[in-house]
Amino acid sequence: MADASVVFGGDLAIGVSGDLALASGSGLTEQRVLRRLLTNPGDYIWQLTYGAGLGRFVGAAGAVGAVTAVARAQMQAESRVAQSPLPQIVVDQDNPSGIAMTIAYQDAITGQSTALTLPG
Repeated sequence: MADASVVFGGDLAIGVSGDLALASGSGLTEQRVLRRLLTNPGDYIWQLTYGAGLGRFVGAAGAVGAVTAVARAQMQAESRVAQSPLPQIVVDQDNPSGIAMTIAYQDAITGQSTALTLPG
């Protein structure tokens, strides 16, 4: 089943015929992963443990271990992310603009491998 296409923090996307665009396949999985990583725990009132809240680590010194652990737990909780092979999370704390993160995962539905980079 497809979801409405929306970039986290942005507006709903409009389809070519003027209706709402839909996200499906690997695009839907990426949309859900981004939403999960960027949503603060407690903000989604129907599931209070949902979300990594990665924004809270902005400017936090020495937070690499915590960022990695939180991201890993949320990737394991996302049903559209395959757990075999396990998602690979690389955090770069030497990035000039802050902590940057790359997450490589396999889509559980399509089998497609994806690398998602969150800049610092």
